[in-house]
Amino acid sequence: MSAVRNAAPLSFREKVGYGLGDMASNFYMGFFGLFLLYYYTDVFGISPAAAATMLLVTKVVDAISDPAMGLIADRTHSRWGKYRPYLLWVAVPYAGLGYLLFLGPELSSTGKLIYAYVTYTLIMLAYTAINVPYSALLAVISPVAEERTKATQFRFVFASLGTLCVGAFATPLVEMLGNGDELLGFRLTIVLFAILSVVIFWITFASTRERVQLPRHDSSIGEDFSALLKNASWVVLVLTGILIVVGLVARFASIVYYVKYYLGDSGQLVFLIFDKTAVLTSCGLLGQLIGALITPRLTLRFEKHRLIFAMSIIHAFLLGLCYLVPPEAFWLITLVHSAGILTFGVTITLLFSMYTDCAEYGEWLTGKNTAGLTVSASMFSLKFGSAVGGALPGFMLAWFGFTANAAQSEQAMTGIRLMFNVVPAIYFLAGGALMMFYQIDRATLHRVERELYTRREKAVA
Repeated sequence: MSAVRNAAPLSFREKVGYGLGDMASNFYMGFFGLFLLYYYTDVFGISPAAAATMLLVTKVVDAISDPAMGLIADRTHSRWGKYRPYLLWVAVPYAGLGYLLFLGPELSSTGKLIYAYVTYTLIMLAYTAINVPYSALLAVISPVAEERTKATQFRFVFASLGTLCVGAFATPLVEMLGNGDELLGFRLTIVLFAILSVVIFWITFASTRERVQLPRHDSSIGEDFSALLKNASWVVLVLTGILIVVGLVARFASIVYYVKYYLGDSGQLVFLIFDKTAVLTSCGLLGQLIGALITPRLTLRFEKHRLIFAMSIIHAFLLGLCYLVPPEAFWLITLVHSAGILTFGVTITLLFSMYTDCAEYGEWLTGKNTAGLTVSASMFSLKFGSAVGGALPGFMLAWFGFTANAAQSEQAMTGIRLMFNVVPAIYFLAGGALMMFYQIDRATLHRVERELYTRREKAVA
C-alpha cells in the first residue's frame, strides 16, 4: 500500500472503533480508580496503609512488564499487524482477572492482603498486555499528526463515556445487585463490566487497521532504550504525565471518602437513582468528555504544550476554590469539580497524542522506530502516577487517624479535605510548569512528518 493512500483521512467508523478500545479499558481502570481503595478498606477489610503500600509495591512488576510488552509488540509480526492481535488475544484473560480482583473470599487478614497483592498484580499484567499495544496502535493508524489527534479525541471521548458509565451506575448497581451486601454487589457489578470489555475490545480489533508499515525491527533492546532517552521532549512529557495523573487519581480516589464523611452522605438519592457520589463523579466526567471534545478546536489556535500548561494552572486554581466551599453547598462543589475535570479532559487528550508525536520525532532524530517502547514506557509512567495517586489517600488517611465506617475526628476530616483538594492542586501546578521545557512545536512536527514520509517512500520503493 502506498504512503499516499496511507495518508488519507481516517473514516468516522475507524475513529469510533479505535476510541471504543479505551472505553473498554476504562470500564476497569475507571472502576479501580474510583472504588478500589474504598473496596479494600471499607468492604474487603484491609487497612488503608496496607492497601496503599500494595498499590505502590506492585508497580515494581509494571516497571519490567510495561517496557517488555512494548519491546514484544514492536517485534510482533502477524497477518493482523504488530499491535492489533493483542486486542483479540488478551481480552478474555483481562476480563476474568478483573472478576477475581473483586471476588472477596473469606480469608484471614494476612490472607486478604496476599490475595490483593496477587490478583492486583495479575490484572495489571493483563492490562499491560492489552493496553500497551492498543496505545501503540495510534502511532501506526495514520502517518499524519492531525489524524492521530482526531483519533485521540475519539479515544478520550469514549474513555470519558466509559468512566462516566462507571461513575454513574457503579454505586446503584452495587446496591441493587448486592441487595445491601456490598461485597456481593461489587462482585456482580464487575461481571457486567467484564463482559462489555471483551465485546468492545473485539470491535476495536475488527474496525481498525495499521497503515504505517514499519520495517522489520532489527535493533537491540539497548539501542532502543538509548534512542528513547535521547528524546528530551518525551522525558519532559513523561514527568508531566506522572505529576498530572497523581493529582487526578488522588482526587478521584478521595471522592467516596469526601462525600461519605466530609459531606455527611448516607447514600440518600439526590437525583433519580443517583446518590451524591454518583452525581459528583458523573458530572466531573461529563466535564472531562466536554474537554476531550473541544481539544481539536483548541489545538488549531494554540500549541499543545502551552495548552497543557494553561489547563493545569486553571485546574489548580479551581481545586483551591473547591477547598473553600462549605460542605452544605453540594451543587457548587459539583460545579467547581466539573470545571476542573473539564481542563483535565483537554490535558489527557493532548498527552496521548503527544506521546505518538514524540515517537515520530524520536524516529526522525535517531532513525529508529520505537513506537511500542515509547508508548509502553509512557504507559508505565501513567500507571506509576496512577498508583501513587491511588496510594496517597491511603497513606494520608492513616496519617490523619482515619477509622473506616465511623465518625471521623477533626484531624481526619482535615486530611480528607487536603487529599481531595490541596494535594492534587500541588501536583497539577508542578506538571504544568514542566511543560515549559517541551520542545516539539507545530512547525517542528510538520518538518518531521515530511521527512519521515520521504524516508518511508524510499524504503518501500
